[in-house]
Amino acid sequence: MLYQKILQFYKELDLNESLLDKETKVMNPYQENGPEVKRILSEFYQKYYSDTQKRHLILGINPGRLGAGLTGIPFTDTKALREDCKIETAIETAETSAEYVYTFIRHFGGPEKFYQRYFIGAACPLGFTHLNKKGNWVNWNYYDSASLYKSVKSFMIEQLKKQIELCSSNEKAIVWGNGKNFKFLNEINNEEKLFKKLIPLEHPRYIMQYKRKSIDLYLEKYNQVFS
Repeated sequence: MLYQKILQFYKELDLNESLLDKETKVMNPYQENGPEVKRILSEFYQKYYSDTQKRHLILGINPGRLGAGLTGIPFTDTKALREDCKIETAIETAETSAEYVYTFIRHFGGPEKFYQRYFIGAACPLGFTHLNKKGNWVNWNYYDSASLYKSVKSFMIEQLKKQIELCSSNEKAIVWGNGKNFKFLNEINNEEKLFKKLIPLEHPRYIMQYKRKSIDLYLEKYNQVFS
């Protein structure tokens, strides 16, 4: 079953932190967050991926602290888990990207219909935090520094290949983040020929932070691509 392969994929995710500078840490919810995350992952992926059919791949950036960094499930906070997926958890978190994604999933027809056709992955399926000048550890994307990208590029390529294998298709990938995420993924794709087509869309966090008043327009744009 597909869910077993997905769970194995997350279980095996590992990145040697010695590759990074001292101000950057790896965020690995699949090893750091304990049995509750393992339970959530298992329940979620068994619920929506207990089959062997192909999926289209969606590529976010990398896990953030308040979404997949806590739940392990890309673009899914605990509010979405409870209200949309009907999965209870003791973890408490709310994340703006998840708010938009599940608004769209409801618009699309609900989680069952959406996840039957799509798998949400990431350009880099492990996240990062960075020690800023104020002494705070903050979210850090794989492209936020040239040295980080250089350090993790080969890891990203390896994980992209594994995500393609999970989906059983490299016809296309939908990229969430039509700026830097698309730029760097397009660069990798030109070098490695992983996907026949990359389709960029505005990132959910960008929509919620800067374009919330136009959310209906973005929902329609997403619907045209996903349908």
